Amino acid sequence: KCILAKSKPLEGASRLPVKEPLLLPWDRFSSWLHCICVVGFDLELGQAVIYPHHSKLTEKEKTSICYLSFPDSNSGCLGDTQFCFRFRQAAGRKSSLGCFLDHFDRDAPVCLKVSGYYYGYVYFRQVRDKSLKRGYFQKSLVLISKLPYVTFFHSLLKLIAPEYFEKQEPCLEAACNDIDRWPTPCPGKILTLPIMGVVMKVTAIFFLCKISGHLVSIILPTVHEVDLFRCFHPVFFHIQMLWELVLLGEALVVMAPSPAESSDTVLALVSCISPLCYCSDFRPYFTIHDSEFKEYTTRTQAPPSVILGVTNPFFAKTLQHWPHIIRIGDMKQAGEMAKQMKVKKLKNLKTLDSKPGVYTAYKPFLNKDEDIIKQLQKGVQQKRPSAAQNAILRRYFLELTQSFIIPLERYVASLMPLQKSISPWKSPPQLRPFIQEEFMKTLEKAGPQLTSRLKGDWIGLYRQFLRSPNFDGWFRNRRKEMTQKLEALHLEALCEEDLQLRIQKHTEVETVDLVLKLKEKLVSAEKDQLPVKPGTLPKLQAHIESIILSLPEDLQGILHKPPSP
Repeated sequence: KCILAKSKPLEGASRLPVKEPLLLPWDRFSSWLHCICVVGFDLELGQAVIYPHHSKLTEKEKTSICYLSFPDSNSGCLGDTQFCFRFRQAAGRKSSLGCFLDHFDRDAPVCLKVSGYYYGYVYFRQVRDKSLKRGYFQKSLVLISKLPYVTFFHSLLKLIAPEYFEKQEPCLEAACNDIDRWPTPCPGKILTLPIMGVVMKVTAIFFLCKISGHLVSIILPTVHEVDLFRCFHPVFFHIQMLWELVLLGEALVVMAPSPAESSDTVLALVSCISPLCYCSDFRPYFTIHDSEFKEYTTRTQAPPSVILGVTNPFFAKTLQHWPHIIRIGDMKQAGEMAKQMKVKKLKNLKTLDSKPGVYTAYKPFLNKDEDIIKQLQKGVQQKRPSAAQNAILRRYFLELTQSFIIPLERYVASLMPLQKSISPWKSPPQLRPFIQEEFMKTLEKAGPQLTSRLKGDWIGLYRQFLRSPNFDGWFRNRRKEMTQKLEALHLEALCEEDLQLRIQKHTEVETVDLVLKLKEKLVSAEKDQLPVKPGTLPKLQAHIESIILSLPEDLQGILHKPPSP
């Protein structure tokens, strides 16, 4: 799935014609970015300059951005470095994305929906400069966005940042104006995005950049996924165990030498259970200055369900009570063979200088899949391209997740009431409740063994998963979809009724009440984009008009008035 891959709807959807929202200056910009920040480092703290200048950030958000925009001093990042971070939006900030982006978010795959967080996409430059007090020029260009499209925004930064460091402020003002001319994100369409004299054509599969009349392809398989094989290469003997830990929403910390490796590894972990959405918090780059530092490092309670990426050696001591720690060394080239590493005991993790590996007492529920390890090792020996290795690993995770989730999907589908139980003149029927033991009984004949060759304690894995935030988030989403489907079926049944015949038996008051209820249903159906059959909503609108015209003129005038906001 990617930014332009529309998620599959339950049914063909019917819409009344939707008026294009009136776009004001900077509305288009805001559908892609909240703002662009330039963070310069001084002896006390970074100072953020914001573009466009009218963009609003709270002091707490500015402070978070300043601290998160720079690698820890021990990282030794000379030259140019790219990474990303994630932080909570300030309380009370308007959650709506604007109506044009709300529609896009509704159609996006679940794992790409916007949450109450900002992402910061960083391009950090550090070069020696004896004329400066610190002896180094240190500056970060940061794109702040609600959208989780890491590959896209990092590619965008590669175009903007080098120009900015050469030409300074006028370059950013030009970039902001370019972005404000972009079409708003729209599933299923090819978008033409002009930026810095380059035209990026965004399709569902890759990007094309048209430079000086010549097409140059930039291979981006998706706009939001990192290279799994490169990220997991240092610990790829443990990929299946890591999949289980992420699936179950376990507390995980990634200790890495730089923010680039930290953020890529955290994003790889979160995406390894796709298309299932990771529903807990995750921080690709986390520092001791983060506002959640005390909350996430306290020893007075169990570590929360969160994945943290850190680089500061201080965390080796602060987080040594965490149950699962992944230590990443310098990421090797994909052409080098990773060494077989055993899972290490947590007590062996003393400092951030400890050997790379996975430190945990966790015992996986499923037996180890040696085939995928051999396949990837063979690829390394044969110098298989990294993109091919990544595709193999991503497909492996996808098939594993689908094998796990299909029995749940099948059981949840059985909770839907029969269509014949839907009456147009009664409220839509309710879904049956999810009963854990009832679901467990279905696994004997229709469990993951139908689609996966892996053996092990699948039952134990499901029991643990049903207690996790990932199950809670998945089931909430499925229940919402199915409830909307019942509402849609109810609406379709209502449209098939002869309403004119029905109102002949009604009093005038009852008829007015019916019109008001139908209007309410129509507004709700449009707002929630109910998956009704094509033509249903226009048909309902026609029914309403027909009933209103059968009433006295004074009532017609009242009912034709638009509702007050």
